[in-house]
Amino acid sequence: MCEAATAMTEWQSHKKVFANKITDLKQVDASGKGRIFLDNGGFVEVEHSWLAKHLPEVGGYYVRYKDGYESYSPAKAFEEGYTKV
Repeated sequence: MCEAATAMTEWQSHKKVFANKITDLKQVDASGKGRIFLDNGGFVEVEHSWLAKHLPEVGGYYVRYKDGYESYSPAKAFEEGYTKV
């Protein structure tokens, strides 16, 4: 699981999730670990395997579900399906 360095904004569809828009992506070290910068000024660090699976892009959303599962959603799909709480 990734550790957020900041509180995240809560959203709701049929489930409540925590999510923030991605403003930048950086590789942290040679192993491929990455840092995802969020629109709230914070960041999360993720493993190379997470980056390879989700292929996040700037402008999309880093999403964390209540059970701890972390995902990525393109902006259009996320914004059409969720309302800020």
